[in-house]
Amino acid sequence: MYLVHAHLRPPVPGAKLPTPLPALAHAAARPEDAVEHISVHADAVPDPVIGLYVLADSLPQAEAAAGAVCARLLEGHPELLGWRLVRAEVPLVPIE
Repeated sequence: MYLVHAHLRPPVPGAKLPTPLPALAHAAARPEDAVEHISVHADAVPDPVIGLYVLADSLPQAEAAAGAVCARLLEGHPELLGWRLVRAEVPLVPIE
């Protein structure tokens, strides 16, 4: 399982995500996306982040699935008009 962070850019600085965003994102996910859980960090800086826990065989596959879910989410809801996906990637943590 991979945790993919999807960074969303608002249409205007400071715009807030709609509150039912986890439910909207779950509705945008298809079975083949293998999304297990979604969390939202609406106050992340510089832009809000959606965390998608994805079952996948590889990191690129997980990132692609999360990106596809977010693309469908942004295309399918008028309350997200103007929002855009900046990137969907697994955050890499350096080991010291």
